[in-house]
Amino acid sequence: MKQRQLNWRIFSLLTMMALLLAGCGKPFLTTLEPKGEGADMQFSLMMISTIIMVVVVLIVSIIFIYVLFRFRAKKGDEDVIPEQVEGNHKLEIMWTVIPILLLIILAVPTVSYTFQLADVTPMKEETRDKDALVINVTAYLYWWEFEYPDHKVVTSQDLVIPTGERVYLNLKGGDVKHAFWVPTIGGKMDTNTDNTNQMWLHAYKGKEGIYYGKCTELCGPSHALMDFKVSAVSKEDFNKWIDKMANADSTADTELAQVGEQLFTEKSCIGCHAVGNEGSRLAPNLTNFADRTRIAGVMDHSPEKLKEWLRDPETYKSGNKMTGTYGTKKEDGTYAPLTEEEIDALSEYLFSLSVKD
Repeated sequence: MKQRQLNWRIFSLLTMMALLLAGCGKPFLTTLEPKGEGADMQFSLMMISTIIMVVVVLIVSIIFIYVLFRFRAKKGDEDVIPEQVEGNHKLEIMWTVIPILLLIILAVPTVSYTFQLADVTPMKEETRDKDALVINVTAYLYWWEFEYPDHKVVTSQDLVIPTGERVYLNLKGGDVKHAFWVPTIGGKMDTNTDNTNQMWLHAYKGKEGIYYGKCTELCGPSHALMDFKVSAVSKEDFNKWIDKMANADSTADTELAQVGEQLFTEKSCIGCHAVGNEGSRLAPNLTNFADRTRIAGVMDHSPEKLKEWLRDPETYKSGNKMTGTYGTKKEDGTYAPLTEEEIDALSEYLFSLSVKD
């Protein structure tokens, strides 16, 4: 008796823990609150399949309980042989036809949505729609680059898109295989190094806001920290943003920021990063750094957090390519850490890089 009570307590505890853990996670990384066309299609499929499964489980459970009580062994019936139903044509037709019908109910919208989600005709060369917005997305260890080729604009970490229209993406991996995923407004697709995959995103008009994305392909020690943000804005605000990015002014406006700008160009920063059209594309473009929502994709966006990152990026993103490759280059090829004065100046400069009013 005591053992049975102990087993029930353990079972109850595990059940409560399972329910608690099922609610863990980040509320902004969910497919259950769709804010875009693609996400709505996927949510519809999940609901259809869930309803079918629940109905099947309920019916099977009811039949099981009925049979359990209706045909249970009774005293005096030990020698009674129940009616044998093998070969019953009606039953065999039922349990063959019903699963087929359920599969058809699920297959029709699945096939339809699959073709719709794969339709990138407006971005194809031979059928290119001149009004279609095409963005080149390149995934690196552990950051994202977003290029708007028709507008000669490059940014990183924060993808800006207009609401109310499909935005077409060319997806590619810059070093190893990654995967692009924005659950609230779209689906997931791999970014390979040897070919370009294509998909589209769509955020409903009136659903402006910040949507979170992640890499969903294990790519290295900081895979879990390879985040990016999608900023969905109105078409008017998007056009303004594009114009400002194309004509961004990176001139420092304070004395300390000017020192930081000089450090940025004289140290190794400009060898990897870019501001506007000046610099390299080996690391995130910093043209609108002050307007972003996170530092390194995962840290709060503040001067204090930026300084922490500059002091020791390895602590916050293990295996990143910045560690040990910035600061004052010494004769042996290694780099001396930045001084606190240099960190203050660089922080001041980077937080002056804005295209907002």
